[in-house]
Order: sequence, then C-alpha cells, then structure tokens
Amino acid sequence: MNIRKLPEEERPREKLLRTGKENLSTAEILAILLRSGTKEKSALELASELMTVSAEGIGFLAECRPEELAKIRGIGLAKACEILAAVELGRRIASRPSAKRTSITSAQDIAQIFMERMRYYKKEHFVSLMLNAKGEIIEEAKISVGDLCSSTTHPREVFVDAVRRSAGSVVFLHNHPSGDPEPSQTDVETTLRLMEAGNILGIPVLDHIVIGDGCYVSMKARGMI
Repeated sequence: MNIRKLPEEERPREKLLRTGKENLSTAEILAILLRSGTKEKSALELASELMTVSAEGIGFLAECRPEELAKIRGIGLAKACEILAAVELGRRIASRPSAKRTSITSAQDIAQIFMERMRYYKKEHFVSLMLNAKGEIIEEAKISVGDLCSSTTHPREVFVDAVRRSAGSVVFLHNHPSGDPEPSQTDVETTLRLMEAGNILGIPVLDHIVIGDGCYVSMKARGMI
C-alpha cells in the first residue's frame, strides 16, 4: 500500500506535524527516513520489516554497517547511509556533554551518561574519565577496543592523558557486549593493577563501572575494589 493512500491523519509526516514527533511509532519514524518503499511495499511496511530483521529490534542499527543494511530489499546504500547517520546523530545527542562540566557524585550519574552510548557496542570499549578536584569530568579518553586484558590496558596508556590533564582522579568504565555487566575475574585483577599505578602517580581510581544492556555494576559498590 502506498502511504499516499492512507488517510492523511495516519501518514507519518502529517502525523508528526499535527501531533509532534514524540507521538510517532518507531516504524513511522523509520518510514519518514526511508521516504519511499518499493513497488510491493510502502515505506511504512518496509520500516516494519526492518524492525524484525534482528531479535534486537532497532538495536541492531547501533553497530550496523551500511553494506549490511543495504542488503535488505528496498533499502539500498543511499537509504542505509541516511538511516545510520540518523542513528549516530541520536546517539551523539543522547551522550552529549552538558554546556557546563558534569559533576559526578555516584556510579549512577556515570551510568546515566554512558548507558545509551555503550550498551549496544559489539566489542568491549574501555574508557577513562578524568575528574578534577571538584569531581567534575574534564575529559574522556577511549583507552582500548577489544577484550579487557593486560596487553591493552598498560598503565602507561591508561594514565598518560590523566597526567597531561592534571586529573585529580579517574573512573574507569567498559561495556560487556553480552549485556551482562557482572565483572569477570580479569576485570577485577586489571582494575586492581591499575589502582596500584594510580596510587603511585597520585591519581586515585575512584571506581570501575561495567555497562550492560540497560544495567550496570559498580565494582566499588560491590566491594570488589
């Protein structure tokens, strides 16, 4: 069915203009990005099909490549790029830093900032947050991508930016692609080793937070470090 054959109040663009973007379904938002469908399917039907490609629903778009998306009949590389650009824009908006420095008072504060960005990563990303004496984030540094192990988290690489920025302390966080944030023994051992290095440098490690799919674990709160 062509979208133009739908009653005007049910067409995605008209609905957005009439009731606001927050009242659109996910399929309707995707249909607006697609703009057109195929001879057999409307943009709305194609959008609904796109949402069922993976058991993750639209979550699979977070780490999807244009070539993967373009394999779906009716998408093509141009539409794939437009969709993924919109996904990336949404992610950047969700994780944008505040105009003023963000003050960290708990693990929950950090999880709220980084959850939507890191929960969909298909590989482990290890990040260091540098804080000043007031507990405000002054810089974020991506240390490594891949399994958290001694070869990728040498104290030299981990603390070089913290020393450069004269950070008062650091907080580490990384994600578990499995969605289960339970720290492994390697996670704990690596953190303890880095804490020793931080103490020598006078840059204490306040916490290490593991991000899962909509949940997280603070090693400090668990008494693991």
